[in-house]
Amino acid sequence: MQVFSAARTELIHPFTGLHPAQFHRLVRLVARRGGDTIADGRPGRQWALTLPDRVLLVAVYWRTNLTMRQIGPLFGISHSAAHRVIDTLGPLLALAPVRRRPKDQIAIVDGTLIPTRDHRLAAQSKNYRYSANLQVAIDATTQLVIALGDPQPGNRNDTIVYRTSGIDQKLAGREVMADGGYRGNPQVIIPYRKPRDGSELPAWKQDYNAGHRKIRARVEHALARLKTYKILRDYRRAGRTLAVTAAGIAHLHNIALAG
Repeated sequence: MQVFSAARTELIHPFTGLHPAQFHRLVRLVARRGGDTIADGRPGRQWALTLPDRVLLVAVYWRTNLTMRQIGPLFGISHSAAHRVIDTLGPLLALAPVRRRPKDQIAIVDGTLIPTRDHRLAAQSKNYRYSANLQVAIDATTQLVIALGDPQPGNRNDTIVYRTSGIDQKLAGREVMADGGYRGNPQVIIPYRKPRDGSELPAWKQDYNAGHRKIRARVEHALARLKTYKILRDYRRAGRTLAVTAAGIAHLHNIALAG
């Protein structure tokens, strides 16, 4: 019996974070990206689910982090079919690169650790779990995600991963704010540090740091919203798929935030 269906609009918001109108706009975008033309992957076989239901399956999977053997029956399909839906449709939900931006756009960047089972990508990090470091940049005004870095081993600090993940290239030409962990990247605006002699900062620097913290907190709020998709709390899939999954969740976050 199929429990989940996009026809049951009351299920869309709790399990995707999107309102029905936003969800259906997403389905139309996936269709334009070729979602309707992708076959089941087996000769002569069509998908058992409609495109809206397949999009819903991917979003529900990201939101709940159920196993394939759990999510397949909820949609009335086998766990192997659920695998195929996620593998083929997930990339079509990914956040598209920003082609144009406001001239005065300010970005805020921060890293977050994604616990990852695939040790080919992950490394033991400060939280004693195997994790990947994911760099996320948002627009300081709209709080929309504008760029993601390629996931890196979690034992690397932010100042290194900012460069090795490629997010520095994606943010080239922008004003970028970050916390003090990004020292060594002169193009990033970070707060003033206390002098080595332990003396207090001048009042104007303290005021600047307070304003900096208030603005930079927006990226922490964005990261918290991204992690309402539970797959980012315990990533069981192959590490090579994490970048696409994160980009898809960032896209859902942006749609929900933009209204």
